Amino acid sequence: MKKIFALLVLAGVAHVAAAADIVGNPKAAAAKVEMCIGCHGIPEYKASFPEVYRVPMIGGQSAKYIESALNAYKKGERKHPSMRGIAAGLSDQDIADVAAYYSQTTHK
Repeated sequence: MKKIFALLVLAGVAHVAAAADIVGNPKAAAAKVEMCIGCHGIPEYKASFPEVYRVPMIGGQSAKYIESALNAYKKGERKHPSMRGIAAGLSDQDIADVAAYYSQTTHK
C-alpha cells in the first residue's frame, strides 16, 4: 500500500513539474489565436450565445490570468459553452502560447 501511495505521489509531482516546464511562445500562437480574434478582437463586440454579453478584450492581460482562465474553462470550472469547447481542444502548450501572445499585445 505504501508503494502504491508513493508512486501516486511521484506521478503527481512529475505532472506538476512537466506543466511547470511549459513556456509560452507568442510566435507559435499566430495560427492558434485565429479562433479568438472573431470575438475578442472586435471592440465593443457583443455575443448572443448563450445570452447577450459584452465580450472582453484580452490583449494586454497577464499571461498567468489567461492561462488560469483557459484552464478553468477546460476543466469546466468556468461555464461559458463556447469557451469551454475551445479550451477543451487546447493542449497545455497551446494555452501557454496563446497566453504569451495576448499578454504582449493590446490590439486583439
